[in-house]
Amino acid sequence: MNDENVSGVHWSFWTIGAIGLIWNVLGAVNFVVQMNADSLAVYREVEQAIIEGRPIWATGGFALAVFGGAIGGVLLLLRKSAASHLFIASLIGVVVTTMHTIGVDIDFSPGEIFVIVLMPLVVAAFLIWYSKHAESKGWI
Repeated sequence: MNDENVSGVHWSFWTIGAIGLIWNVLGAVNFVVQMNADSLAVYREVEQAIIEGRPIWATGGFALAVFGGAIGGVLLLLRKSAASHLFIASLIGVVVTTMHTIGVDIDFSPGEIFVIVLMPLVVAAFLIWYSKHAESKGWI
């Protein structure tokens, strides 16, 4: 069965789609947790400073990033072409949130820069590319 499943979609589509969905659902859970002031005590100081100083526009960007990405992930797995539009909205949300994060007066470690700033940008951009790639292959 040469690297494809019964529906004609490469196995990597399901793997990447599931990982993208999990990534964004975990982000959505993180968003909901951050809205509870009592739960902030479990975060590191750097994260607390970002969260506590986040203006409404950055909070909106964060919501757009994670909820747009989660819905995009569901649509991708449902093989709907609208997934790419939601991934684009998600990337816009990531950029908005990142603008606030890098503006916070904190000395980030290289690991924090990677995890807090670069990784969300890379994942969001990749999901846009991958959804367009899947569409060009006829998978969605």
